[in-house]
Amino acid sequence: MDNLFAVIGLGNPGDKYRNTRHNVGFDTIDLLSSQYSISVSKLKHKALIGDGIIQGERALLIKPQTFMNASGESVREIISWYKIPLSNVIIVYDDIDLEVGKLRLRPKGSGGTHNGMRSILYQLNEDTFPRIRI
Repeated sequence: MDNLFAVIGLGNPGDKYRNTRHNVGFDTIDLLSSQYSISVSKLKHKALIGDGIIQGERALLIKPQTFMNASGESVREIISWYKIPLSNVIIVYDDIDLEVGKLRLRPKGSGGTHNGMRSILYQLNEDTFPRIRI
């Protein structure tokens, strides 16, 4: 258990965006939090963070609290602070081009039209991290 993983769900903070398709990343983190009994309540690096164990590995569950378009600021700070290799970072976000209930896994790539992913790619200057589009 010497690897640290970060599962980062993108969304917008606040009640206005709760239960919207754009917040599916936050919803995914909430589901994992519940399933693995990891409290995502520590406010650090412009994000709510939970630290726990998932399938024998240490994992951070992360919900950036910047708005979607500035998600990269929080993600960059977290990756830098915890020294997480990009191969251990998983970004979960919505994809308007996918049918509801479908998901797409990619090991790397562009942000397409998604402003949260564009922000992350800009801040990291790198695209070699896995992502799950829902």
